[in-house]
Amino acid sequence: MLLPWTARFHFAHLIPRKRFRGCSWCYPSRLTLFSRTRLALFFATACAANAQTSFLLDTLTQELNRNYSVLRQKGEPAPYFMSYEVTEQEYHSVSATLGAIESTNNGKERVLDVTVRVGSPKLDNYHSLRGNRGQFTSGALLSYEDNANAIKRRLWIDTDRAYRGAAERLIRIKTNTQVKVASEDDSDDFSQESASTFREPAPKLQFDLAAWSERVRNLSSRFLNHPAILTSHIAVSGQTDTRYFTSTEGAAIQHGRGFARVIISASAKAQDGTDLSTGETFEAVDPSGLPKDDVLLAAVERVAKDLEALLSAPEAEPFVGPAIFSGRAAGVFFHEIFGHRVEGHRQKDESEGQTFTRSVGTKVLPDFLSVVFDPTRRKVDGIDLNGWYEYDDEGVKGRPVTAVENGVLKTFLMSRSPIHGVEHSNGHGRRQPGYEIVSRQSNLIVESSKAVPEAELRKMLIEEVKRQNKPYGLYFRDITGGFTTTARAGLQAFKVLPVIVYRVYPDGRPDELVRGTDIVGTPLASFAKILATSDKPEVFNGYCGAESGQVPVSAVSPAILVSEIEIEKTAKSNDRPPLLPLPFDTESGAGFQPAAGLPPGARSQQ
Repeated sequence: MLLPWTARFHFAHLIPRKRFRGCSWCYPSRLTLFSRTRLALFFATACAANAQTSFLLDTLTQELNRNYSVLRQKGEPAPYFMSYEVTEQEYHSVSATLGAIESTNNGKERVLDVTVRVGSPKLDNYHSLRGNRGQFTSGALLSYEDNANAIKRRLWIDTDRAYRGAAERLIRIKTNTQVKVASEDDSDDFSQESASTFREPAPKLQFDLAAWSERVRNLSSRFLNHPAILTSHIAVSGQTDTRYFTSTEGAAIQHGRGFARVIISASAKAQDGTDLSTGETFEAVDPSGLPKDDVLLAAVERVAKDLEALLSAPEAEPFVGPAIFSGRAAGVFFHEIFGHRVEGHRQKDESEGQTFTRSVGTKVLPDFLSVVFDPTRRKVDGIDLNGWYEYDDEGVKGRPVTAVENGVLKTFLMSRSPIHGVEHSNGHGRRQPGYEIVSRQSNLIVESSKAVPEAELRKMLIEEVKRQNKPYGLYFRDITGGFTTTARAGLQAFKVLPVIVYRVYPDGRPDELVRGTDIVGTPLASFAKILATSDKPEVFNGYCGAESGQVPVSAVSPAILVSEIEIEKTAKSNDRPPLLPLPFDTESGAGFQPAAGLPPGARSQQ
């Protein structure tokens, strides 16, 4: 599931295995002897050109080696692999509505994830039983201060807990293999990968709370000019995310990055009870990279005017016909219907639909399309991408993966859980702290060799409408996200949630805005309908939620023309708009005192 309007990570409790995949509004067998591990770690660390002292990473490594040594001697079954990952986050945020600050938030957190593998790389405690992979990490909070005793005690407790759970589950797995039919894919449970060593300074968060508070006051007061809007918010957040990873194979990694975003959102209710909302987000690595006020003011006006237009727009009717997806909408389209179906762990899990499991080397998309997942790509046309990282959460370096080349499926996104035909990780094992790792998307980039200017793409749409003798085509300008079902027991379907949708008439009439529509379909049928693309890529930044929690991702795509897409009506409530009048006079501003330095057009108290 893809979601775009998330202010910051929220650590969540373990959820049941997820049948819906979605993105924020929407991100490797060997037995290693302890003595050899210590020797490898010593030389790798000593020879690393970028080595530097890290109290936390060194403390994690010392305690990992101590616990591993003891469990190797006393544990039955003994572990063959262990790792610690600590996610350290610092964040600041401020939000405002109608010129008034409504909340500020800041904090620092360290979250510990413990991995203990018992058995052997061929069969261990992470072996999937019809989609159930087990949950061993607890996402425990770790002391933010560099206090060795406090940190080591937490590591000791969580390692003991994780080991006990791993040993118990391995017994159940071995029993299960004796009484159940054999899996079609008998690949190992864990792959052998080279251990990496890398240390870089933790990123520093630079967030001027006073300056941003003044800016969001002024920006949010602009909504005073739009009384039909029920609620509106401007939120700004900055966050640093530093990850410390160490393993018994000798990996020792410290890397991090920043996140910053502005979220502009507004909502209203139509006379027929339909709840409507519009919004825009801006993403950057650092708050200093966020847009200036003139860009944000223009976005506020777009959000407000789009919402007002939706209030008076007619409700869409169910329809099947040709359409254009804007680049942002197309990015979500590919993320949902394609991206989740090439995540590696779904190919081995027999409870999954396995849409493409046996399709490597065959055509799955039109031959003018290629799809690359590239966590090393940081920008597209000057826009920061949300899905980049140096190393994944298993300590494997991120790398570009060409999943589809000229329409032909080449490979899958892989963690260290091998599948038939793909034995190694390609750096896409990811998680939100507190969840177990699975293969996930990063930066999805759609490339086209059949690209035309956007004006030409529109002409092609009108020609297709005429050819099919349809009353109109559709243009999906903006979306809020989407989700898909991939489980075998459910429908192999997807839904994309558009916000701004136009009917495009073939007789030259102006495009007509409509509201209350969702895009629905099935993946294989939808792929065959793509006719052409524009020559201008657009970026959708968000967060994707699935089995391993929410992870930051991006989708980059040109606009696409499809010969056929289906829309259905959106669910709506029966509640009427508010009966009471507004508590202040929007003409005079009476009853409300906005902040000083109001942007042009905002009302002040008389």
